[in-house]
Amino acid sequence: MKLARDQVSEPADANARRTIAPVICYPVETLPRPDLDAYRAAREGWQKVDEVIVPPRDARTFNVPAGCFFRIVSIEGPQVGDLNLWAAEDIDERFFSGKTRALHGTHLSTGDQLWSCLPYLRPMATITHDTLDWYGFDEYGGSVHDVIGTRCDPYTHRLLSGHEYHHCCHSNLTRALAHRLSRPKDEVEPAVHDVFNVFMCTGFTRDTGQYFMKASPVRPGDYLEFFAEIDLLGALSACPGGDCSAEHSSDVAVCHPLLVEVFRPKAPPQGWASPARNGYSRKHED
Repeated sequence: MKLARDQVSEPADANARRTIAPVICYPVETLPRPDLDAYRAAREGWQKVDEVIVPPRDARTFNVPAGCFFRIVSIEGPQVGDLNLWAAEDIDERFFSGKTRALHGTHLSTGDQLWSCLPYLRPMATITHDTLDWYGFDEYGGSVHDVIGTRCDPYTHRLLSGHEYHHCCHSNLTRALAHRLSRPKDEVEPAVHDVFNVFMCTGFTRDTGQYFMKASPVRPGDYLEFFAEIDLLGALSACPGGDCSAEHSSDVAVCHPLLVEVFRPKAPPQGWASPARNGYSRKHED
């Protein structure tokens, strides 16, 4: 429970200050937008070239070449997935959830892009289809596929409960990346980053502003589809909270596997080119 925030009396102009209209921090009218029609057309005649099953309470890695599609699919029951993305040849370039949130909002769907960290700042993947786009925002302010949560991790779990739990998404992703790169877990752990919470239904409480989760609306057959803008190394954890209707670090929650499918189109989308890293230069800095 949050501490009271009523220790100071309101000033006389409190209401006037509260009713000032907001200003969007990052207007995106000049942001280049993906040609979704071209991406959809590129699906025709595509070929599935790989698939990976992510076991419950565990994580797996996968590769997606630039110009290919991949899907995260619910296959057995309601299940949330925590997604990390890196540039395949340089894991220093990784998904930047904070900037993605600033550009596209708290929850992502078709047409939104997943951006990489500074100094690269380029789209890593574009969402090309979302079978849950009907959900929108519910009466609690909840929606699906968020970039506001970080990931369940053993450090916060120990802080709040005093217990140690080894199947948090952070732990799962760390083990998967270490195995993929044949490097020690302690060495790769800093590369594990704030996630894209696939299928998770989340929001902020209106009274205390706290991050909440609720039962995911995902069902078997639902999927989130992406187009890889650059060569990607991905890792997906099937969250130990299952559909996150009660808790997200648990050995008792009902959990299910997730499926990752990779598709290669016959030809890349018309007019598409893999984006270069951001062109900002420090040469004119004082």
